[in-house]
Amino acid sequence: MSSPHPLRRALLAVALLLGVALAACGDDDGAGDGPDGSVTLRLLTHDSFAVSDGVFEAFTAETGIRVELLQGGDAGTVVNQAILTKGNPQADVLFGIDSTFLSRALAEDLFVPHEAEGLDLVPDELLLDEEHRVTPVTYGDVCINYDRAWFAEHDVPLPESLDDLTEPRYQDLLVVENPATSSPGLAFLLATIAEYGEDGWQDWWAKARDNGVAVTSGWEDAYYGEFSGGSASEGTRPLVVSYASSPPAEVIYADPPVDEAPTGVLTAGCYRQIEGAGILAGTEHEEEARLLVDFLLSETFQADVALSMFVYPVREGVELPEAFVAHAVTPEDVVTLDPDLIHEHREAWIDEWTDLVLR
Repeated sequence: MSSPHPLRRALLAVALLLGVALAACGDDDGAGDGPDGSVTLRLLTHDSFAVSDGVFEAFTAETGIRVELLQGGDAGTVVNQAILTKGNPQADVLFGIDSTFLSRALAEDLFVPHEAEGLDLVPDELLLDEEHRVTPVTYGDVCINYDRAWFAEHDVPLPESLDDLTEPRYQDLLVVENPATSSPGLAFLLATIAEYGEDGWQDWWAKARDNGVAVTSGWEDAYYGEFSGGSASEGTRPLVVSYASSPPAEVIYADPPVDEAPTGVLTAGCYRQIEGAGILAGTEHEEEARLLVDFLLSETFQADVALSMFVYPVREGVELPEAFVAHAVTPEDVVTLDPDLIHEHREAWIDEWTDLVLR
């Protein structure tokens, strides 16, 4: 998801190793075509992208097309790279664009329309673009996580709403990420705008500031540095903006093993991020790129995303791993904002937030 997520250090290492391995499978001169006439597609994505061994090999076995990963930073950076190389793209397909940058990319005509095979199995509420320039692939929810042990030891009730977080008993307990530099930070800012409106969110943030909210530049600094609840966390604050899928990651990567995650999820104020893929206009391998986007919606790929990236598949009927189901939280009420509204106001909202919270 545009998205770093739980135990990102481990996932990032996997992703980077995979990128090296896949790059080694590509052609030596980087032209995208092998000496035997085979095609290597380049998939541009963010640094949190990960996939299990053998998944793209299955695509190659089926089509003869190889896949090389180009990982270019966070989701915003990846979109900016695609805009700067518009018409002469460095890759064939982009994965990782979500609603926070969707309208900007569509306004730049970055993508070739493609109605992917399997799109009929994606719920309407997860569709990103009526013209099918961007195909939904995964989704996840940005939510506040809490340290179970801290709240039990201090006999403090869990907050049940965003309003609760501004009460004195939660002073100096919450850490959030800067929306100017962090995808989950931006998602949480959007959650407060969706909750309180374009003229009301400022009041909530002013109260949160006065109540001692801490701000970090990114998810890792917040989760590992300031938060107290993760297995590898070193901080003192028991509330952090993270993901509803953080708990299963904590259980799966726990050493020694645990039966219950040390973290829980507050279901108030959750913002849904839907990540998609698009064929970059100007690719020399448009037909092959269509096959790759189809593959991203296939059962093979969709069944892999839960434990590789700790997000949900968009395709209905995909069986989720038992550990993921047992420990993930699916909020009943999540909020989103219209991508066009985000595109129109994103920079102004971030500037206003910065003036209000950091200055």
